Amino acid sequence: MNMQYKNLGRSGLKVSQLSYGAWVSFGNQLDVKEAKSLLQCCRDHGVNFFDNAEVYANGRAEEIMGQAIRELGWKRSDIVVSTKIFWGGSGPNDKGLSRKHILEGTKASLKRLDMDYVDVIYCHRYVGFLFFFSFLVN
Repeated sequence: MNMQYKNLGRSGLKVSQLSYGAWVSFGNQLDVKEAKSLLQCCRDHGVNFFDNAEVYANGRAEEIMGQAIRELGWKRSDIVVSTKIFWGGSGPNDKGLSRKHILEGTKASLKRLDMDYVDVIYCHRYVGFLFFFSFLVN
């Protein structure tokens, strides 16, 4: 069976119907060596969409995923990487969905992943239309 790909909303991105997320595995149970094996198995079966979050293993999951992808030598443009922002840390501005935390949390995630960009950033909580409108306008 071949992997099927679908459009991710109206973004223009084509993502595999299955993705791999690092929630309970990277950092808590698996190191880089094991992560590389898992990620390569996913790619071998057509997965191109890999998910993470700033809070997974206190950021260690992003570090492991980024290092594994680098060591595997994958072309960045061949994969879709997402992360989620909300639970960044213990400081008063280190969590939530303020403009400040979205920008700083994204920069911190990019540093941990050792990537120039992520393809999708999710808010790790529900946010209504008005918040996004306000964020985009300001």
